[in-house]
Amino acid sequence: MFLLTVRPVISRALRCSALVFALSFFPLQSFGEPSADAVRLSDAPVIDGDVLGDGAWAERALSGFWQQRPVEGAPSTQQTDVYIGYTDTTLYIGVVAYDDNPAGIIVADSRRDASLDNGDSFSFIIDAFRDQQNGFVFGTNPAGIEYDAQVSKEASGAMSRGAGFNLNWDTNWQVATKIGEYGWSAEFEIPFKSLRFGNADVQSWGFNFKRTIRRNNEVAYWAPISRQYSLSRLADAGRVGDISAPRQRNLKITPYGLAKERKGNRIESLSEQELGFDIKYSVTPSLTLDMTYNTDFAQVEVDEFQINLDRFSLFLPEQRPFFLENAGQFSVGISREVELFFSRRIGIASDGSQIPIRAGARLSGKIGEATNVGFLHMQADEVPGVAPQTDFSVARVSQEFDNRSSLGFLLVHKEENGSLDGGPDHYNRMYSVDGQLGLGDDGLLSGFFAKTDTPGLNGDDTALHLSAAADTQEWSYSASFTEVGKNFNPEVGFLQRTDFQRGWLFALKRWRDPSWKHLLELRPHIAYRGYWGGDGLHETGFLHIDNHWEWKSGFEIHTGVNLLHEGVREDFELAPGQVVEAGDYDDEELQLVLMTDDSQPLSFDMTAKIGGFFGGDRTQLTPSLRYRIGETFNARLGWTYNEIQRPNNPEKLEINVGSLRMTYSFSPKVSLQALVQYNDAIDVVASNIRFAWLTSADAGFYLVYNEMRDDDVGLFTEKRREWILKFSHTSDVFN
Repeated sequence: MFLLTVRPVISRALRCSALVFALSFFPLQSFGEPSADAVRLSDAPVIDGDVLGDGAWAERALSGFWQQRPVEGAPSTQQTDVYIGYTDTTLYIGVVAYDDNPAGIIVADSRRDASLDNGDSFSFIIDAFRDQQNGFVFGTNPAGIEYDAQVSKEASGAMSRGAGFNLNWDTNWQVATKIGEYGWSAEFEIPFKSLRFGNADVQSWGFNFKRTIRRNNEVAYWAPISRQYSLSRLADAGRVGDISAPRQRNLKITPYGLAKERKGNRIESLSEQELGFDIKYSVTPSLTLDMTYNTDFAQVEVDEFQINLDRFSLFLPEQRPFFLENAGQFSVGISREVELFFSRRIGIASDGSQIPIRAGARLSGKIGEATNVGFLHMQADEVPGVAPQTDFSVARVSQEFDNRSSLGFLLVHKEENGSLDGGPDHYNRMYSVDGQLGLGDDGLLSGFFAKTDTPGLNGDDTALHLSAAADTQEWSYSASFTEVGKNFNPEVGFLQRTDFQRGWLFALKRWRDPSWKHLLELRPHIAYRGYWGGDGLHETGFLHIDNHWEWKSGFEIHTGVNLLHEGVREDFELAPGQVVEAGDYDDEELQLVLMTDDSQPLSFDMTAKIGGFFGGDRTQLTPSLRYRIGETFNARLGWTYNEIQRPNNPEKLEINVGSLRMTYSFSPKVSLQALVQYNDAIDVVASNIRFAWLTSADAGFYLVYNEMRDDDVGLFTEKRREWILKFSHTSDVFN
């Protein structure tokens, strides 16, 4: 009988914080901060990827990259030269990635924002304010893809869970590449209008550059980064000086036109036409005003199917472009569990249907060198029987300090004008204070306190979170405590569950040995999380003991055991005819993960969980098969299979959820993508086909076809079909 029901584990988690802090001060190998200078260019380079043949690149800015893997701290096996220049309007980056085996260069994809990890690539991060917390990432591969992302709160380390790294952020820039006998090269053209920076005449920016040589599974950086961190680790970035960034005006207008036709399920054909626009204005080089009218997101990919085999809420990520820019500035909470502001509550109903957004505005960026501000106001139209006309307002201020520290405040206000039941107008408010304190180079203490104001809900309406973490070269630790009151009700936020206390403990060891011929790293680790309801019921216990085995070839397996506890307060229906009775359930399961080298044209991964489940048995298999032809065609077939045998129930419950995603890229800006999904638990087959021809990062021509067939997958079910045609174009008023 394992001890998962012992509530004092929470207090022990807090006592472990002292150990975490002490370990965070362990000294690590230091390389010092590398530096370079940018050059004012008399002539702008021709953006064709030919760095060596362009006279504009007269002076190399930097070279000398250091491996993070496979041999940490060793010089890169291939030479990389980087050129940095600028004109009055544009920042230029040139790179020559020399390679003594050009035939071995791996080009895996040509889609915008496709992963840079499964082929050869080059990327860099810019921290224009040198605040060591926020930055912009740009990257490409030999196919010339445009890869960009926004980083907030550093978004690096074993415990970040991807929070603060926004790959859906897009801006306007261009890149071109060339492959030759020397290796490959790339030229980046990034308008200063696409960046945010301070007001000084001559500035020094934080920079780091990363190169991936995939056939060797080699990752190398200009400013060396320890194995536990990624490119987002801005505290270890280098410096590039002598940048004379201009003070220029920026006003962009993006109008759109849309035509939509729907039919099916015995509904006559319905046609709609819409017009709208977005406006972007730079108040200062570091502060941007965005405005939108009749906002539309027809080009956004549909949500992927999920299955809920529990009694708590599922999380669906935000994908709409307007809400993604500077999303990290408004983010406070625990990712996917307790998010104090969740933008999907605006313009999306609880069933996933769209609610028209009439208009909105957002002011976001920096005031001075260290004060982040964000103000958002959106107005959603009334949808009879679904939602009243609603106003949403968000205000955010965060002050940054040295060593990754900050203190912030967040206010979220929702006001409904009218109500569906004819009662008084409804409102909901959420107030919070949050902060983080850097300890040494690798330790971090963070937390938040929040309160909500909802008519009819009084008292016990607060939430608290405290966390301590340390990421060293060989160890990662974290401990946290969370408490959410019964009446804490952030209606424009996300709560996976309500009225609970949560304790979390985590420790991981990274083990590398130069004597290992084929094995790269072992990562044994242990994690525990426990949830207790406000009434003292031990709702969930999860003890995870695992080891990750990673080979230098890219092959990886995980061998883990999970010890589970579920305390069910009242009966709930897992599926029709499958009821989980109230009571306590203690189970064990085996968890195995297998991943092959994803740089190969054909790759495979599988997660298997086999063991107990609410007192019965479960086998869960999640295979995924990926296939590509060069950099133009990519396909992924994913499947989730659950077989559940409940006690005292002779019938086995089988649930299948599958998806097939295929993409053909005619060029980095022109692509055709199809997503077909199947869920036999609710008998639904859905298809989403999108053709996109981008004229800029956030505008272009889109043709979208959606089809859904539910209640039955037979031939006699009438399908619901939707065609969408959308065109948008961005005009720069001052250019």
